[in-house]
Amino acid sequence: MHDKTLLILIAVVVLALSFDFINGFHDSANAIATSVLTRALSMRNAVLLAAFWNVVGAVIWKGVAQTIAKGIVVPSLMQGAEGQIVVLATVLAAITWNLLTWWWGLPSSSSHALIGALVGAGFAAGGARVLTLHDPAGIPKILYALIFSPIFGFLAGGILMIIIMNIFAQQAPSRLNRFFRHLQILSAQIMSFTHGSNDAQKSMGIITLALVFAGYSHIGAHGIEIPIWVKFACAGAMGFGTAMGGWRIIKTIGRKVMGLQPVHGFASETAASIVVLGATLLKVPVSTTHVISSAIMGVGSAKSMASVRWGIVGQILLAWLMTLPVCILLGAVSYTLIHAALK
Repeated sequence: MHDKTLLILIAVVVLALSFDFINGFHDSANAIATSVLTRALSMRNAVLLAAFWNVVGAVIWKGVAQTIAKGIVVPSLMQGAEGQIVVLATVLAAITWNLLTWWWGLPSSSSHALIGALVGAGFAAGGARVLTLHDPAGIPKILYALIFSPIFGFLAGGILMIIIMNIFAQQAPSRLNRFFRHLQILSAQIMSFTHGSNDAQKSMGIITLALVFAGYSHIGAHGIEIPIWVKFACAGAMGFGTAMGGWRIIKTIGRKVMGLQPVHGFASETAASIVVLGATLLKVPVSTTHVISSAIMGVGSAKSMASVRWGIVGQILLAWLMTLPVCILLGAVSYTLIHAALK
């Protein structure tokens, strides 16, 4: 049994790092789409900066990782190989959905995919009792963050764009674009930093949860400690994945949603960064994909409702709505199949 637990742990670590890598190129569009499409940065410079700041953001905080590790399923109610299978099924289901949506070019959420898959796998393993459904600091808090963060992103983008339009109302568009093209280089780096601070921690939490189930870590008085090697491994995997880029999603999130100018890119990146950083400080996982997409919509709406291509927005919203239920189902199915195969 110990050998099986160790082998599953190794598989979980490998797959979780693969998920982080896929998350990196899947979600690299979050940080660099607007900068590339407004030509504030070349694709090469954008992905290199995004990769670097993703790594920096990932290693600074640990609150989101702890929330993922103990805020969705109750570790004490699952032990050994069974808990390991839950984590393994979670990562496999999330990777499957990430790859499908990347291929379709849809900016779906890696966060929703991972959280939904963990809920589904946990429920399949032990029913509702192993889920933190009645803990205000558990699944309810996470769901509130996932639901309201895009709304905050939309509002922040719209408000910031209105402020900018009022301050710079007398400036010639060409001069304004030159000014904000420089500022956008800074906002893209801040967006990359906040992306790493929230997104990379999710895989850290998954690996740490697997370590707890395998008996290589424990929950102390101050919560679950995230091993330093887990931090750097996840940060490195996401940084490398980001460097691979994600042009399919960049085109959807930027060019197809609205015609972007540097001022719009700066406003949307800055607004999204504020929301994501706030979530990180509150130790809750959010979807950077959803936040930056909604911030772009908010910026476009402040400019003109007609400037947003609402048909594309509808496709994105459909992908958002599908992700949680589909991944809950994928997580449950993955757990059932893996559990039967390892019997």
